[in-house]
Amino acid sequence: MKSRGLLVAAIVLAALTGTLYWSNHRKSLTSAADSAVESPPKILTLQPADVTALSIRKKDGDSVVLSKNGSGQWQITAPRVLAADQDAVSSVLSTLSSLNSDRLVEDKAASFDQYGLAQPSIEVAITKKDGKTQKLLIGDDTPTSSGAYATLAGDTRVFTMASYNKSALLKNANDLRDKRLLIFDSDKVSSIELTAKKQTIAFGRSKDEWQIVKPKPFRADRSQVEDLLRTLRDAKMDLNASEDEQKTAAAFSAGTPLATARVTDVSGTQELQIRKNKDDYYAKSSAVAGVYKILSGTGAGLDKGLDDFRNKKLFDFGFVDPDKIEFHNGSKSYFLTHSGSDWWSNGAKMDPGTVSALIDRIRDLSASKFPESGFAGPMIDLTVTSDGGKRTEKILISKNGDNFVAKRQDEPALYELTASAVAELQKSAADLKPAPPPAKK
Repeated sequence: MKSRGLLVAAIVLAALTGTLYWSNHRKSLTSAADSAVESPPKILTLQPADVTALSIRKKDGDSVVLSKNGSGQWQITAPRVLAADQDAVSSVLSTLSSLNSDRLVEDKAASFDQYGLAQPSIEVAITKKDGKTQKLLIGDDTPTSSGAYATLAGDTRVFTMASYNKSALLKNANDLRDKRLLIFDSDKVSSIELTAKKQTIAFGRSKDEWQIVKPKPFRADRSQVEDLLRTLRDAKMDLNASEDEQKTAAAFSAGTPLATARVTDVSGTQELQIRKNKDDYYAKSSAVAGVYKILSGTGAGLDKGLDDFRNKKLFDFGFVDPDKIEFHNGSKSYFLTHSGSDWWSNGAKMDPGTVSALIDRIRDLSASKFPESGFAGPMIDLTVTSDGGKRTEKILISKNGDNFVAKRQDEPALYELTASAVAELQKSAADLKPAPPPAKK
């Protein structure tokens, strides 16, 4: 009986083993089949760095030809010689570098006519360092319009490719040309000059700090000058406009001068003229031949006056707590010293909340406008030391009618302050109080 039981168990085990093997083998085959379905063949594989020339020709005759120059930069050579947008060309090469198909339609096509590949709508020719050229042919859209038929010249296979890849390759000279109107290195710009609103403003740069040097030396609002620099850097041709070159040039000539900007970096000075004709803006640059329509944002970004660029803040210590504050308000005086995380006055530790409130009021002091006169005898004398004692800023405030006029020590500029701003400053100083004694244990 025992031998019979062992025999039955062996038979059952063998059956289970066979079933398990068959199941795993079938899973492996199914997985391989699924993988084949999920991974359609690549149409094209290449290294962008190996490409030395590229052309995109359309069935309607529109075409663009590019080549790398001696310095490795892409340049448009046809329909006319133009500087190329390096990023735009790199994007096209990125699409080509690993061009996947959606599916293989035919492995050995007898005729390409039915796919629109006998006379392709787009032909992309890629020439590599070895002198060999590959041609990608793109034909009709698929019936669902989700893709297009494609093949390689000399290949019998027909693929479908995604419509977004077709769009990424459907480029002309305007798409691939460098549209910048000024070409400079933002980090190396040393000066900017802007003529707008019937005045000329000149800015000088020392390290990362901007200063107004013309019409008079004034403190500059760094963020506003950086915005101006960004507007000039991003000034580009609006090539979507339908106007031809002659009409664009005529519109510029008939337009009203809006602004002229000059930018100087290590390579020299470039100039950009902006004019407005009705609701449209046009530009002429010393860096690029021709006249171009531009986006309205560029024109608006340059249509600014002196006060737009002046620093309205009276103090430069920013959001770092100062080291010392000396405040004289008529017969009242306040002396504050920062030590560690505490504030002290005349040997007494001060309540941090009241000191923070005063610092906020000092930090917020800003000009409501810039008067030419009106400063008389000062009624408030305020000195702030910051940056480990490296920066000392002193302002004087005098009464002028309903408002106040302030000036920074050793600077000619005047700043008008509202009565409410000065009242809040005085109240914050009056509210200063010692820190409460520590709780008894």
